Amino acid sequence: MNERQILQRLTYIFQDVFDDDRIVITRETTADDIEDWDSLEHITLIGAVESEFRMKFKMNEVSTMKNVGEMIDLIAQRARR
Repeated sequence: MNERQILQRLTYIFQDVFDDDRIVITRETTADDIEDWDSLEHITLIGAVESEFRMKFKMNEVSTMKNVGEMIDLIAQRARR
């Protein structure tokens, strides 16, 4: 799975979680860029990502992610295992 494929799947997840088909994410996207992305929605988002990619993030991984790019990198790294 390459970065483009991961980003495409993440885009659909973000659109679903935030109920907004207009959301377009990039590697640089952060919580500040999406109006409804608060701590509660972050938990929902992480759960949806874990379900879609069939993996579990560790608490320290979730708490240190600064942007979508770091999420993509982590997913790609796990997918290679």
